[in-house]
Formats: sequence, C-alpha cells, structure tokens
Amino acid sequence: MATDDVALFRALRQTWEAVDPVPTDLVDRMIVAVATADLSAEYALLTLVVDADAPAVRGETDALTLQFTDGTASVLVHVVTDEKNRRRIDGWVDAPATEITLVQDDETWTTTPDHGRFSFEGIPAGMCHVRVLLDRTAEPGASTELRTPRFDL
Repeated sequence: MATDDVALFRALRQTWEAVDPVPTDLVDRMIVAVATADLSAEYALLTLVVDADAPAVRGETDALTLQFTDGTASVLVHVVTDEKNRRRIDGWVDAPATEITLVQDDETWTTTPDHGRFSFEGIPAGMCHVRVLLDRTAEPGASTELRTPRFDL
C-alpha cells in the first residue's frame, strides 16, 4: 500500500472517530449478545429431565422420559422400545403448536399435534432432536420455534 493510501485511511479513521465514535459499551454489549444468542437452547439443555430408571409400562421394554423447556413452552417426550427394537415416541407440548418434527440425521418425521399430544412410531435408534413450531400469533415477537438439544433414542 502506498504511503498516500496509509495517510488517507488514517485521516478517514480520525474523521469517523470524531463524527461517529464507537460506543464505549459496544464490546460489552456484543459479548452479551453472542453469549445469549442460543440461550433458549442452553436453558432447554439445563432443564433436561431423564427418568431412565422408571419401570416400563408395556412389558419388559426400556423407557425413557425427557422434558425440555425454553422458559415459555415445554415438551415432554416418552420413549419406549418395541419388540422390533424400534422406538415409539409419545409427546406432549404445553403451548399452542402447529407442527412437530423429529429429526434424526437426514431423516425427518413430521406430525400435527392434537391438543398438544403427538407421537411417532417405528423410529430407529440414534441421536435425534425435536423441533416444535409454535403458534405465537397472540404474542408478537415471541420465539416461534422450540428446538430440543440432541438426545439418544
């Protein structure tokens, strides 16, 4: 870069610093913004409730109960293994939801909840997460999606 260019950029910087200085709290605000960007997912992870020791409801199968929340909506998921080693997932969401999607690698299963209740059958074992599309028409600005952390079926 030529000496003239360096001098020009220095002059531009000084002009902008005088006309429109960087807010003194910008760095602190950016740290807070980045730290809280995924706060609802972190909160959902922190409020994860696992009840793997619960007795099986149907026969000698393993059962798993998980609860997720973002502070405004909660999802309860109950998983049992069938005789073909596939999973049946029964779930409940306590907020108005329009669609529930179970995501496992490249595979997705979608259903519409009935008064908050939903289920998926024949799901193979593996890591997955649940995505709930919430109906927030009565709450402008509220999050329209609750996405659980990944969990193992």
